[in-house]
Amino acid sequence: MKNEEVRDDRQMRALTGLSISQFDQLVIEFGIDYQDHQQQTYLEGLTKGKRQRRPGGGRKGKLPGMADKLFFTLVYFKTYPTFDVLGTQFGMGRSKANENLHKLAPILSKTLVRLGVMPHREFSSVAEMKAAFKGVDRILVDVTERLYRRSQDDETQQDHYSGKKSTILSKTQ
Repeated sequence: MKNEEVRDDRQMRALTGLSISQFDQLVIEFGIDYQDHQQQTYLEGLTKGKRQRRPGGGRKGKLPGMADKLFFTLVYFKTYPTFDVLGTQFGMGRSKANENLHKLAPILSKTLVRLGVMPHREFSSVAEMKAAFKGVDRILVDVTERLYRRSQDDETQQDHYSGKKSTILSKTQ
């Protein structure tokens, strides 16, 4: 699958969550951060004494252009397919799909943060949170309770107790 195969705006929104014009603007910004990342990786390799090709050198992969790289990453984040499915869609193996995604996702995140469109995930203080939600009357927080290893210390157990009763399974004979 290539971004050039997308027929119309509706299909682009279904695959990536962006319109074609938004995608085209994001490709430019993503390309800037990608080139910076490539240059930084190259310079780090030189200082550590590892042999590295220059940015752009070497064999061209299944995602040769910036638009292909961005499209691949956005399709994953919009549809969340398994790496087997993602690799098949883009003509690569599942391990290469995993490798490409883990290389490109932080670059996309950096781009979205730089553009100011990434939502806040953490606040360092209450004042910072109030400033972010200025003018908002009510905040709904949707969370999922996760299991974790129970502490053996009584005080720690009390701090982490959620208030739920434990489920006791009945035996059937």
